[in-house]
Amino acid sequence: MRPLLEIHGLRVERGKTRLLRGIDWKVGRGEHWAILGPNGCGKTTLLRALTGYLSPTGGHIELLGRTYGRSDWRELRLRIGIVASALQASIPPAETALETVVSGRYGQLDLWARPTASDIRGARRLLGLLGVAAIEGREWLYLSQGERQRVLIARALMSRPRLLILDEPCGGLDPVAREDFLRRLGALAARRSGPGLVLVTHHVEEIGPSFTHALLLRAGAVTRQGPKARVLTSKALSEVFGHPVRVRRGGGRLSLTLVRGHAQRAKISAKKLRMSVQERRSAEGL
Repeated sequence: MRPLLEIHGLRVERGKTRLLRGIDWKVGRGEHWAILGPNGCGKTTLLRALTGYLSPTGGHIELLGRTYGRSDWRELRLRIGIVASALQASIPPAETALETVVSGRYGQLDLWARPTASDIRGARRLLGLLGVAAIEGREWLYLSQGERQRVLIARALMSRPRLLILDEPCGGLDPVAREDFLRRLGALAARRSGPGLVLVTHHVEEIGPSFTHALLLRAGAVTRQGPKARVLTSKALSEVFGHPVRVRRGGGRLSLTLVRGHAQRAKISAKKLRMSVQERRSAEGL
């Protein structure tokens, strides 16, 4: 069977800045991936490239058996669900939760298409699946951050995607809301008919037992990838974050702590990463 996503030699360059350096990556059916790396490592650039919002300099992207540059990527985007904080600014404050979910069926932000009865039923079913059926008539402006994240997942699922990308979905959630969100994400991953998941995060604590694989990025290049247990080790994460860390496992979850005695190295590393982020944003026109 063809993989859901296959990338070979992906390069993205803007001016003299190399944002991605020869990425090779494959997401097989039934796999759920976590992508980790420090600020400025290329996570956002990778997501923008594989969703067709950023043209690569070189390499090959194949999604669901169709090749970037040879297929209508606007149509193909409907097969990729995206949950990202950047979407929130484009949702009208007066749009109801139900309307926001329906908008995913048409790949629109600020719904203008007239929903069908089938659209309404599907949106209500997804809101119920994510435990927020009671807020279907509430306007976006009055939703909590946790409710917004669940509505965005329902929106992403509306087009029945084969791949669901979650770009730091727990940002802004309090600890209780975060745990509830992660529990529901695990339930979604466990569904046999559910999409493959790609979770972009800075925190290993958010990578639940349902995630099978991990990819580590640093300075636009892959440092490790493969089965989660083999990749998310103290050594590998120390390398990718540029500072000694210790990874512990317990109860099916991971935790990470900094190793003491390296404060000066951490300050130097943080300064370099800030400079890297500024260079990348400048190169991307952000």
